[in-house]
Amino acid sequence: MTIQAVVFDIGNVLIEWQPERFFDSVIGTDRRRAMFAAIDLHGMNDRVDSGENFHEVLARTADENPEWRNEINIWQDRWLDLASPAIDHSVRLMAALQGRGIPVFSLTNFGIQTYDIAAAKYPFLRQFDHDFISGHMGVIKPEPAIYEMLESQSGVAPEALLFTDDRTDNIFAATARGWQTHLFEHPQGWADRLVSEGLLTPEEAA
Repeated sequence: MTIQAVVFDIGNVLIEWQPERFFDSVIGTDRRRAMFAAIDLHGMNDRVDSGENFHEVLARTADENPEWRNEINIWQDRWLDLASPAIDHSVRLMAALQGRGIPVFSLTNFGIQTYDIAAAKYPFLRQFDHDFISGHMGVIKPEPAIYEMLESQSGVAPEALLFTDDRTDNIFAATARGWQTHLFEHPQGWADRLVSEGLLTPEEAA
């Protein structure tokens, strides 16, 4: 079926998201490893992405782990440094698709408060034709319900959606629903896929 809309994940597709790399640069690799072993920080982040309040979740986590309070405060106070930098080629691809009149949706695991913080720095986050943000939806990828919600709210048939994400579990879940998918490894590979689908010319995808 002809592709009717293109769906972008955000973390590591449009914006780099590498907390371990960031904390390596701030507190050193050894202490970072100890911190991530002591606290389920990715689980903490999933709670935020599921709709819990960012500041409240981090405050509770700091209270539960007082020996790591300073580092958890860094996660909160310097959150934009964790979600950085933008992947410029991917941002250009998003704009090029919209310039061709092709609807572009987000489908992202992102918190309510953190999305607002990020959008103040990255204006393109307010430029999707339709936003599907897990914090507002109350469910995160790869739960099947989040894909079903996008289908229902957008009115686009699963097989007419082309979705890119950097995580294989998220891709598998979309494929299981009949979506066309692309595992994002680097922006050039995504650009090549968009060209091969006839959505962009090589010049537009550069």
